[in-house]
Amino acid sequence: MSDPQISRIDGSTSARRHFRYFDYVMASFVAILLLSNLIGAAKLAQVGGFTFGAGILFFPVSYVIGDVLTEVYGYANARRCVWMGFFALVFMAFMSFVVVKMPPAPGWDGQAAYESVFGSTWRIVLASVTAFWAGEFVNSFVLAKMKLLTGGKMLWTRTIGSTVFGQAVDSLLFYPIAFLGIWTTSQVLTVMVTNWLMKVVWEAVLTPVTYAVVGWLKAREGADVYDTDTDFSPFAKAP
Repeated sequence: MSDPQISRIDGSTSARRHFRYFDYVMASFVAILLLSNLIGAAKLAQVGGFTFGAGILFFPVSYVIGDVLTEVYGYANARRCVWMGFFALVFMAFMSFVVVKMPPAPGWDGQAAYESVFGSTWRIVLASVTAFWAGEFVNSFVLAKMKLLTGGKMLWTRTIGSTVFGQAVDSLLFYPIAFLGIWTTSQVLTVMVTNWLMKVVWEAVLTPVTYAVVGWLKAREGADVYDTDTDFSPFAKAP
């Protein structure tokens, strides 16, 4: 942190501070999370011999934004976003269930297709919510701790390192909960490992984007947050 206009602040201070762009980043995070879960999670795709969940193409962007949230705004503010995303996912699942179960109008023949797109089973809903919640908190925790260990240097080590752990938890929870017993065990294991690797690779590929966004936001917010006094419990109350 060499820019003299960027002040180092601790986690408790960041939780009480108003940031100019925080709401926009949070909105982007939740929007991408909902769309990637709604559109791509249940489709099994194969490209070049690799089998993977189609949502992998865009879902990692939410992890990049999650990294930006923790790196720029601190763990406490990232925690707010994770809970916002969690409740948004729950509401999306509830809304999808209600709309799908409503009786179709006479003459409307799109019910079967509508159910195939939006009628996720309770297992997929449970898997999505659980995996997101656990994976995001692990990702944010690891990044915040690594930032302290590295003194704020080598951003790439903590963005990639946190993704390794966060996405491992995400994949380990999502695919067995959602598809074990529906897909073969070998399919579940293959997709789980492939998705984890692809997410980590995506994170590495997007590292220059992460650097650019983090640098831009820190310069305009005038702050760089270090979680030296942060309560890392997911259930901690805002100061």
